[in-house]
Amino acid sequence: MDAQHTDTAPGRRPALTTARLTLDAPRVEDAPSILAIAGDPRTTVHNPSDHVEDLPEARRLVARWRSHWNDHGFGYWCVREHGDTAIVGYCGVKRMTAAGMPVLNLLYRFRPEMWGRGYATEAARAVVAWVTAHRPESTVLARVRPDNIASQRVALHAGLRRDPALDEPGEDGMDLAFTDRGSAAGRVL
Repeated sequence: MDAQHTDTAPGRRPALTTARLTLDAPRVEDAPSILAIAGDPRTTVHNPSDHVEDLPEARRLVARWRSHWNDHGFGYWCVREHGDTAIVGYCGVKRMTAAGMPVLNLLYRFRPEMWGRGYATEAARAVVAWVTAHRPESTVLARVRPDNIASQRVALHAGLRRDPALDEPGEDGMDLAFTDRGSAAGRVL
């Protein structure tokens, strides 16, 4: 099932709905749930610089996400199963520069007990579809560590492809680039 986009008035944050998931913008009270995900060493084994140590750090992280939403009208969404309030992961895009070019960096991270259900792929597809519909001039980039095969698969299943021209060192070592450059949507830098 394709993602449903909730069109919103200026100042409101869009929510996305997939077959099994609801993606909505982070709220201040989501910080403990974000800590449970980003504070679990299993979720940051490939990106230790993303590890969150405590609740104050999680609150600062959520504040940065909310600031990105306020500045750009999009960002990282909190992911929930339909009919449940518990956050099972987060997925979205943020503005950044890669190899000197503006891109929207795609991130997906889920609670380990949710792994293997296809949720990361489902959420990533919804986010890529949202970008295609609402920011068609943008390039989506997923930066993935070479040994993170599961994350590489998610990027590919979300419609991205390997783009070695944008491979570059990240905070935790070399990042492989997966982008939508040259896709049917016509996004080419």
